[in-house]
Amino acid sequence: MTILCVRFQLPTTSEADLPQLLGMLEEFTPVVQALPPDGALADLRGAERYFGRDAVELASVIRVRSLALHGVDCVIGAGPGPMLARMALDDAAPGVTRAVPGEPDAIAEFLADKPVAALPGVGTATARTLGDYGLDTLGRVAAAPLSTLQRLIGAKTGRELREKANGIDRGRVVPNAVSRSLAAERPFGRDELDPDRHRRALLSAAEELGARLRALEKVCRTLTLTVRYADRSATTRSRTLTEPTAHSPALTRTAYGMYEGLGLQRARVRAIALRAEGLDPADQASHQLTFDPVDEKVRRIEEVADRARARFGPRAVMPGGLGGAAA
Repeated sequence: MTILCVRFQLPTTSEADLPQLLGMLEEFTPVVQALPPDGALADLRGAERYFGRDAVELASVIRVRSLALHGVDCVIGAGPGPMLARMALDDAAPGVTRAVPGEPDAIAEFLADKPVAALPGVGTATARTLGDYGLDTLGRVAAAPLSTLQRLIGAKTGRELREKANGIDRGRVVPNAVSRSLAAERPFGRDELDPDRHRRALLSAAEELGARLRALEKVCRTLTLTVRYADRSATTRSRTLTEPTAHSPALTRTAYGMYEGLGLQRARVRAIALRAEGLDPADQASHQLTFDPVDEKVRRIEEVADRARARFGPRAVMPGGLGGAAA
């Protein structure tokens, strides 16, 4: 076991603390991949040799440091590869590291009775298609002929799924820089059912991100939406923007599009967060010129509003949808 998948149990108002927690992980290994809003993968192959401890022992040290230094507990899964570590995390509980041994027989036993949808990257449509033919567990998928899977879900997808069902994990931990991001979170005072209040929170968060990006003279390439629910579960969606931007209306439109795509029905939402990722200097970003005078006017108004906020405070100028009580 050399890969850890860590999920920090962050309060709904503390997503911005993730970079500090990732820095703590990097004290053990430089190979850390952020999984916003609250997780990370860590490759401990070098750390096991350096510290003379296996991954499970290092996981215990990481948990203690997270609690002692940041007051944040965490749930940890361990496995020989990223896929198995993520799946182990789903079975883990606070205080105990769920580990999948590296032996083929142990991996097969761990996977055999799990539903197909438990595999990272397998969506409900694929799971439903396989389930219609009785292939509802990973053990059955692993035993199915490759030609059958390829007829049902396609050549490439069928081959990859069969490999994963047999415990073949070709993934790797890719270090990334979550510090090259900005987050804005809007918790609700109570679990919120009203879609209008959800959209109001999105508007507020997008406005904040746009203002912060422009103040830093940055643009973002990707926007990530996280919706946290009353049962502490969360849904995360990311979308690459058509062009890097710090324009608040563009961020708001993208956030609304991701929210609508979730199709929430009477969901009890505890918090909504937006994260601007892939930050680059604004003077190096290209902007598609248009002949729309309205767009140019909106951008000039945005510049004036930014100057007013810098002088009189962040609430000096707000969108009409945020008038009245704060979001």
